[in-house]
Amino acid sequence: MGGPSQKAPIASNDKTTTHPPASALQSFLAAHAPASNSIYPSAIHYLTLQIAHNLRYQHNWRDIRLHTRPASIISTTPKQSPSRPLLSGLPPRRVYTHPDEQIDILQTHKTQQKQQSKESTSTTSTASIPPEPVAQREWVLPSHIREKWTLRHFGAAFDGISAEPNPSEGERNRAEFVAIAERWRKDAPKRVLLATVHEDSTVVYYIIHDGIVKPRQN
Repeated sequence: MGGPSQKAPIASNDKTTTHPPASALQSFLAAHAPASNSIYPSAIHYLTLQIAHNLRYQHNWRDIRLHTRPASIISTTPKQSPSRPLLSGLPPRRVYTHPDEQIDILQTHKTQQKQQSKESTSTTSTASIPPEPVAQREWVLPSHIREKWTLRHFGAAFDGISAEPNPSEGERNRAEFVAIAERWRKDAPKRVLLATVHEDSTVVYYIIHDGIVKPRQN
């Protein structure tokens, strides 16, 4: 009996292997490599960029910014909060509405409807829904599903941020932005979106408040 037949090699060594083109996310990460003097681990840097890419191209957020904490804060509290930058951005619509603001919107809309009914000469009533609240800039805290967060970690993250990220000039000039910022968010508990990347690269967002808040009205 003869020996086993030899199969031809799948690819010869003298040919260059052709790789598929890089995805949009891979190209984005490659174009924004961490600086050599970065205070954050490269894994955290790329995790943050992955979430920024998801916010921009999957959820249509605008004006996304990267916020870094001073190295002195990170070095003095290594056990309190996993060192990482934060993101902020403007979503296409409101992410969270305070229950008191929700009630005020409904009452204001009801009052306006009554006033319009009195001033209108038509006998037919036109039903309408309350206007959607204007979008607000949000904090985003990057994380991975394998990380173990504690209340101390979240507390340290809240201590390092203001109630609301600094608005852009365009946002600052909006009259409705000034009214909402002064009336509802200034004295409300701080909040962040905890962006958690899963093993399959899916990003899930959770709203986290710094303290107890009233339940939303259904």
